[in-house]
Amino acid sequence: MARWDKEEHSSNTIPDWFWQAVETEPETRSVEVDECDVVYRFYPAPGKPGMLLIHGMNAHSRWWDFIAPQLLDEYEVAAMDLTGMGDSDYRYDYEADTFAAEIKAVLDHAGFGDDATVVAHSFGGYMAVRAANLYPGRFSKLILVDSGIRHPDDPPPDRPMMGGGRAKVYPDKANALSRFRLQPPQPCENEYILQYIARNSLMPVDGGGWAWKFDEDLLNTMRDPERQPADYEGLTLKLGLIYGDDSELFSQRTLDYMRELIPQEFPAYGIPDAQHHVFLDQPLAFIDTLRKLCRELAAA
Repeated sequence: MARWDKEEHSSNTIPDWFWQAVETEPETRSVEVDECDVVYRFYPAPGKPGMLLIHGMNAHSRWWDFIAPQLLDEYEVAAMDLTGMGDSDYRYDYEADTFAAEIKAVLDHAGFGDDATVVAHSFGGYMAVRAANLYPGRFSKLILVDSGIRHPDDPPPDRPMMGGGRAKVYPDKANALSRFRLQPPQPCENEYILQYIARNSLMPVDGGGWAWKFDEDLLNTMRDPERQPADYEGLTLKLGLIYGDDSELFSQRTLDYMRELIPQEFPAYGIPDAQHHVFLDQPLAFIDTLRKLCRELAAA
């Protein structure tokens, strides 16, 4: 990719580790699930165990571009686009069981064994929880990233729902990039990461203009958007959790409720100075914590 900071910023603005990561070119692959193509990015590391990275709502696989290559010394890595997001096909309607089938299909297509680790952020975390229930034994470790289930006595977050309505088309790329925002809204000091994600979240539209790479109707057409306690009660694989200490969507009460539901003990680590988008806020701390958690689960 073009280094957009070349003329606008000093050489110290964007760290070398970031460029080394995003300039690591993966293979682009796809697998069909229920008549839709599910696209994923594959980083080969023959002989190493598999790790599948799953994004959150309205995101896509390229949110992991600066994370995945840093794990290749220990894992063969894939990062997928759930349908309705990224470069995967859109559906007329969506449901958790179909997303779970997509996760299994990518694990199978990538050639990952049942020792694979799934790392999933936010909405993707619940889809991975559903996959673990529907396909027990298909992967051995699940690491949830700022992803849990709200205590039944807690009100839903006071914020507008994402998606819905006619897809917004911007007249040019610069205009679209200026409108990029994280959901839920939060600041992020790593502006270069936001720029990178925004630039890889746009697609040209027939007839002119640019739009974001997600189906505006996904939430409106999803049949089962609510997370079910029974899915967490059914988890039997090795589990770990990483969350942002300052996250709007993950609280101590959420963690306590998950410990009530999930039948086994599991380690959970909060990352300081991180909000819901943990690996955007503190990417290096996230990688260190992920490695630590993987070692703990492997030794358990």
